[in-house]
Amino acid sequence: METPVIRGRALTKRFGDTLAVDSVDLDVWPGEIVSILGTSGCGKTTLLRLIAGFETPTSGSVRILGAEMSGESRFAPPNDRGIGMVVQEYALFPHMTVERNIAFGLQDLDDSRRAERVAEVLELVRLAGYGRRFPYELSGGQQQRVALARTLAPNPAAALLDEPFSNLDSSMRQRLRAEVEGILRSHRMSAIFVTHDREEAFAMADRVGVMVDGQLLQIGAPDHIYHYPASPEIAGLTGACDFVSGKMRRDGSVVTPLGVLNCVVAGQLAPNGPVSVLLHPDDIELIPDQGGQGTVVSREFRGDEVVLRVRLDSGESVRSRRRSFSRLPAGSRVKVVPVKTIPFAAYPR
Repeated sequence: METPVIRGRALTKRFGDTLAVDSVDLDVWPGEIVSILGTSGCGKTTLLRLIAGFETPTSGSVRILGAEMSGESRFAPPNDRGIGMVVQEYALFPHMTVERNIAFGLQDLDDSRRAERVAEVLELVRLAGYGRRFPYELSGGQQQRVALARTLAPNPAAALLDEPFSNLDSSMRQRLRAEVEGILRSHRMSAIFVTHDREEAFAMADRVGVMVDGQLLQIGAPDHIYHYPASPEIAGLTGACDFVSGKMRRDGSVVTPLGVLNCVVAGQLAPNGPVSVLLHPDDIELIPDQGGQGTVVSREFRGDEVVLRVRLDSGESVRSRRRSFSRLPAGSRVKVVPVKTIPFAAYPR
């Protein structure tokens, strides 16, 4: 049976009266990238620091490749754990060249092998020829790649990335995100990265964990987390969403202001029970129709798309995402048509 690269069990951390991490279980498998998504202060960075050994858990355990690193019988310091960490601020030494920054964690190698390994990782992160430069001579994206090269140089069992792209502008973030993922995949490197950006979380990860108030509330494949969040709270963290009221029928379908929908209900619900049905802006289409069940009350142009808000005759409102050249104006009466081809998520009310 395959051993997880990282295994956390019942990881808990208190700072005085504050419960920062609350009994978290987490496995990361060989070659897997896991993202932890959550708002500021939810405990995701503290969770990384517990795994890396920069914080001592109040209770619980961490194992790396099956060996206990934090637990009842042992606490290994960060340099004995065989994992690397890339922090938000990069933490490069400003007085050292790129080569010396990368070589800093390779003191156990002789000079020849150290220089060879530095050249290998510079090539890997596409910075060959930049070894003699100083950090201040590099762009933000290049500094981030140096930080990643320094993390990969000792051949760690896994990489931990703490909000690695938050200091970059939008276009640079997207480009570097793709580059970093490619480097991790080519290295078959297991990784955990934490972010408050749901697009980053979904784009890079094999699995996404959603963290709220120190608890890892749900973890799974990105598309499952998006379409079937375990609660309305998680739905709000994982995508733009609205809810419409409905009533479950005995056959499992739900009667809503948009018609009868095929739904998957989170939790137990009696037939004819009230539910809230989750709608994402791409789940519905709008058709101009004076006899429709809604009115467009606002439009928000976002460059590559237009988001229209519709007030339903039931009093509820939903959003619909349309192509940027859509000319449907506010005040238009519309028919709201569900177009999702898989069951909707619904929650007991």
